[in-house]
Amino acid sequence: MVRARNRKNNELSELGATKTSKWPRTSRRQDRIESILQKRQPTLTVVLEDVHDPHNASAVLRSCDAVGVLDVHLVYVHEEPPRKSFGLSTSASAAKWIRLHWHDSIEDCYAVLRGQGFRIAATALEPDSTDFYSLDLTRPTALVFGNEMRGVTREAIDGADCTVYIPMQGMVESLNISVSCAVTLYEAMRQRHAAGMYDTPQLGESELAAVREEWLRK
Repeated sequence: MVRARNRKNNELSELGATKTSKWPRTSRRQDRIESILQKRQPTLTVVLEDVHDPHNASAVLRSCDAVGVLDVHLVYVHEEPPRKSFGLSTSASAAKWIRLHWHDSIEDCYAVLRGQGFRIAATALEPDSTDFYSLDLTRPTALVFGNEMRGVTREAIDGADCTVYIPMQGMVESLNISVSCAVTLYEAMRQRHAAGMYDTPQLGESELAAVREEWLRK
């Protein structure tokens, strides 16, 4: 029995398992993480302002993960955040693979984003809004999505560099927020694929190493 336990411990040690890791560091898992991180897009981010429905919030995070978004910024002033959607304990949660940044106000959020060189595009149907298909989404861009009923706040609109809309051909003038986010992000991915931005790692070596180590511990 002792020999069997020691053999098992040695096997785990060889796989690189640590006390802080839930899963052994198999070569297959490490290769998978490395492949995903090579395609992460730190110059594309999403801002959620008072999105309160947990299904919408979870769906947005899944879309972000799917197209390679690494960071999502959260602003909750008028609504309580759906905490379970942003929890890291559920194995299937996309929140595990997204860095979440909380801000006390939209002004604070925008200040951080501008300090990082982002252009801020709020999704809103304003008289001067731009069809988002004409927006260059290969540039460092933060896409802002608002509350399910009210949309983005006036503060978010006035503080943004531009407002964008999704062209529609039906009687209804808006899409569900999680659908809007997915449509916009996949257009960003299309543009970035065409520009070869998924072919070259966007993360610097030190940041890549830090995120790799964090993910291996999850």
